[in-house]
Amino acid sequence: MFKTIKNIWHVQDLRTRILFTLFIFLIYRIGSFVPVPGVDASVFQTVNESGNNLLGLLNTFSGGALANFSIFALGIMPYITASIIVQLLSMDVVPKFAEWAKQGEHGKKKMAQVTRYGTVILAIVQAFATSIGFNRLYGTQMVPNATFADYLVIAIVLTAGTSFLMWLGEQITDKGIGNGISLIIFAGIVASFPTHITTIAQSEFIVEGQAFMNVVKSIAILLVCVLIVIGVIYIQQAVRKIPVQYAKRVVGNKMYGGQNTHIPLKINAAGVIPVIFAVSLLQFPVVIASFWSTHAWAQWVTHNLSTNAPLGIVLYVVMIIGFTFFYTFVQMNPQQMAENMKKNGGYIPGIRPGKATETYLIRVLTRLTMTGSLFLAAISILPMGLGALANLPRTVLIGGTSILIVIGVALDTMKTIEGQLIKRHYKGFINK
Repeated sequence: MFKTIKNIWHVQDLRTRILFTLFIFLIYRIGSFVPVPGVDASVFQTVNESGNNLLGLLNTFSGGALANFSIFALGIMPYITASIIVQLLSMDVVPKFAEWAKQGEHGKKKMAQVTRYGTVILAIVQAFATSIGFNRLYGTQMVPNATFADYLVIAIVLTAGTSFLMWLGEQITDKGIGNGISLIIFAGIVASFPTHITTIAQSEFIVEGQAFMNVVKSIAILLVCVLIVIGVIYIQQAVRKIPVQYAKRVVGNKMYGGQNTHIPLKINAAGVIPVIFAVSLLQFPVVIASFWSTHAWAQWVTHNLSTNAPLGIVLYVVMIIGFTFFYTFVQMNPQQMAENMKKNGGYIPGIRPGKATETYLIRVLTRLTMTGSLFLAAISILPMGLGALANLPRTVLIGGTSILIVIGVALDTMKTIEGQLIKRHYKGFINK
């Protein structure tokens, strides 16, 4: 591993990209401590102690920016929500979007532009909801005698912060290493780990007269975390190889084809995207409900759509499974794969080319995706149940989702570095 890290710094382009990514992380962390003008940020120190699962989740994903009510308090979640909406509309709901989705790189640029506009609109709505909701939550202590102009200024600043984060993520994708938006979320979650560890240590383990139980509980929690990490890595790396043979073709004086290869189908081809989508979509109605926090229906939404309520957990699991299937079949279209194989003279042994191949791929992909989606859902909710049994602070019950995202993004980034090293004849982390 140390030799691989040394090889990374021998490649100038790779070294530059990694340093650029770290520089963006530094900007992100500095911005997380820049408060919104005119707001008393000290009242938000109770966010981590409120026991509100939604606030704890948003604060974790924003790297503590919400607790500081900084310019990055909304984090990158409006962008994720906008991406979900645009991708759903591109599934033949809006003909123009569906047309763009089939236009390759040119269409992707148009879809990205629409996603940016959608991000700004959602950020404005969420910024107003957050400022008004928090001001009511803390008894107008955040902005005393707040007027519409005060809320407008806060909304503009928060929207600008989210837009800047979106731009930083795009810069990482373009000039850094890995997927920029995922890495921004990754940086925020990792930055919140020390706070969660400190909270657990202070509230649960530093108790006089319970030294033995404290040690047992610490070992049990550590063991569960290790098992979760091992399970996530195992599933993320698991691949089903579908054998493919290509018939020999003679073109002129040359012979083409005749080789044997395979199609690698991952058990979890969607990665951590379904979890991020589900979290973002689940918290969106709660944010909207904060506009009318005194109404009965808004209170019902807030209490029942949190990830520690039975209905919220069920919806969370259903959305994870649904988004896993949706994203997998968008990324890996069985019909297109079957057509490409037929055009190039390829076939799966024992399966007729064309429709039969498409049906076979759909069946295999469905089974793999179901396994992967159930695993994602189990890992996301398991730490919540175990945390409740162990009587851990409610602010750290989101650990499963956090670990899932961190490991998934780390593996994807590692594979990107791996590809760059192999391209330059260096050994990577995985290939020995």
